[in-house]
Amino acid sequence: MVHEIQGLLVVQPKQKYALVAAEFNSLITTRLMDGAVDALLRHGATEAQITKVWVPGSLELATAARQLAQSGLYSAIVCLGCIIRGQTAHFDHVATQAAAGIAAVGRETGVPTLFGVITADTTQQAMDRSGLKMGNVGWNDACAAIEMAGVMDQIKKLK
Repeated sequence: MVHEIQGLLVVQPKQKYALVAAEFNSLITTRLMDGAVDALLRHGATEAQITKVWVPGSLELATAARQLAQSGLYSAIVCLGCIIRGQTAHFDHVATQAAAGIAAVGRETGVPTLFGVITADTTQQAMDRSGLKMGNVGWNDACAAIEMAGVMDQIKKLK
């Protein structure tokens, strides 16, 4: 018999979620945070199962996420940020390092760590991806976190 593992969009009572958001570009990141909280609550989480953490910018997301993952308290962590291209190469450096740092947290700790960082050429593009026209990245990543928490719980039960 083939054993199949699949995450469901149902928050379990023992699961806890951390949402880490950058304060930089808060016009966007506040919308991402709201979307993530809404997704978790609509899929069965209570407010007590959600921890919100604010950091200065997208480069600091991975540092806070690593601390949260290492605490052993969270089933998944969602990192939320917004990096808008300017006229210098700064955008490329921040986006690359933020993505690499967040990916490393999940790989190194085994705690699902989601990359909910919008990288956009314009503020309008970022607004569109934070709930105006193209869904809400925070909502999407919170749903992915719920599924991954379920997958990880099932894998742990295989032992």
